[in-house]
Amino acid sequence: MSKPDAIQMQRSYYNRTATSYDEDHVVAGDEHFVALEYVRGLLSVVRAESVLDVGAGTGRAVRFLTEAGVRVVGVEPVEALRKQAEERGGEYVDGSADELPFPDDSFDVVIATGLMHHLKQPEIALREMMRVACRGIMISDANRFGQGPPKARAAKAAIHRAHLWPAFDYLRTQGKGYMESEGDGISYSYSVYDSLPMLSDWADRTFMIPTSGKARGWLQGFATSPSALLVAVREPRDHWACK
Repeated sequence: MSKPDAIQMQRSYYNRTATSYDEDHVVAGDEHFVALEYVRGLLSVVRAESVLDVGAGTGRAVRFLTEAGVRVVGVEPVEALRKQAEERGGEYVDGSADELPFPDDSFDVVIATGLMHHLKQPEIALREMMRVACRGIMISDANRFGQGPPKARAAKAAIHRAHLWPAFDYLRTQGKGYMESEGDGISYSYSVYDSLPMLSDWADRTFMIPTSGKARGWLQGFATSPSALLVAVREPRDHWACK
């Protein structure tokens, strides 16, 4: 019998913990709730009428943003999590982040909260988000460069600047490429800053909002905020319109 891959392991983790997921992971006032407060405000700025939540889990973002008066759809591949979400209310579909079951420009805004650090290749999901998003993409997730004591943060930044992070991560994870814990399942080394270059090419403007810690100095949270909300916005164009 072949050994399950990381995707199977993570989905098995969610199936096993679905009924207690909110109790273990959803904390009032945590970094994702902070991010969702900003997202709700920004939806009115970009005049969004529809939102796709990628990796919706048990649906907290769907329910929270639905209260803002926009249509919100959650896409989630784990049936046990979808079942929990549907019992609490909202609109959900079965689907994976690396192949979203929607045509181009289907939603005004696409969001992901706490998803990207669970993906081996987050850039694949990001391309899909860019494909189906019409006006904006907002990602709430970890920032490895702002985690740990000051010396560790400085070391991580230096390793990154020297383009040695893949080698360092290979050694750190003993060749697996990921970490495994009872609290979070399978997770990869990720920072919202990793997604910034791709989104900067797609959007007219991008910016970061620290959702934990503090943004100090010109680094604007790069080395001081353990998590952040990455926002990318496109201006309306005469030759295209959201569906």
